[in-house]
Amino acid sequence: MAEGPFDLEIRRIVTDSDLDGVVTGAILRRWWTDANVIFGHPGELRAGVFDEVIDRRTAVCDLPMHRSCGLSIDHHQSNKPDGDAGDSMIIWRESPSAARIAYDVFSERVDLSDFESLLEWVDKLDSGAISHEEYLADSPVLWLSRVIDAGEGIAMKVLEFLQGGVTVDQILSDSEISEIIIDKKREMGVLIASIRDNMLIEDRMAIVRLDGTGIRSNGYQVTAMAGDKCDACMVIHGDLGATFGEGDNYPVSASFYTNSFLHRSGGIYDLTALATRFDSDGGGHANACGCRIKPIDDRVVADRGVTEDDITRNIGAWLQMWSER
Repeated sequence: MAEGPFDLEIRRIVTDSDLDGVVTGAILRRWWTDANVIFGHPGELRAGVFDEVIDRRTAVCDLPMHRSCGLSIDHHQSNKPDGDAGDSMIIWRESPSAARIAYDVFSERVDLSDFESLLEWVDKLDSGAISHEEYLADSPVLWLSRVIDAGEGIAMKVLEFLQGGVTVDQILSDSEISEIIIDKKREMGVLIASIRDNMLIEDRMAIVRLDGTGIRSNGYQVTAMAGDKCDACMVIHGDLGATFGEGDNYPVSASFYTNSFLHRSGGIYDLTALATRFDSDGGGHANACGCRIKPIDDRVVADRGVTEDDITRNIGAWLQMWSER
């Protein structure tokens, strides 16, 4: 095995498609400048969607470790190594972001000084350390994170800009990206209305049903709107019948978030207990995690497709667990 990541011959980077994953990928591309980048989701990786493209010349970032990869960089609690990784080089640390790990490692060999101010925001956003005031202030990095959600083509454009040393303000002023921001501001109004119309708060858990709408939301917007009425939120999104790797639809899933505006030092409950209750591939952080909705009969996972009633049963079981906190 190579003594350090710098000795590896990485030709492919598989990374998460969120802000943390994009910034991590950009940092690695400063060293492996010609590496091909593939964006993915934890569920896709666990479902085997990338099995045929991951090998010892592949770096997997901000995603669960894949035994065939050459390098794994991650910080998620549920992905902490607990056994033999074979020939893979694993860099897992308790860190606010995967990008921070990549920065600490690769700044030994590459000038990454232009990432410093950006990383402060990546750390805040990915770890839930952003304040309510900072969230409402609409930082340029917040808009960058929203732009990245517009699709893999835009995520790749942002990654290449960052790799080349382009500042966040310069990226946002790009003609294509500035048009996306206009669209995102329009979509924000739709999102706010959807959350308002679909949010139920039960036992200080805010529940938002966005499944079947094509709309997704992170926990920040939900908890910002719920205020001090909730300690955490549960967002249901995706579509019944959808599977990873088939089309653009996303399997019906749940995301859980602590109200980090209210609980600045961590939540009152380890939300990964909910994310892993029925989905063995669920997980993330104690204060931010997710899973697929699973078919369950008598609170036991069943071997069949997911139905509308299963969504209700999953939510009911999670609320029961939450009530016992």
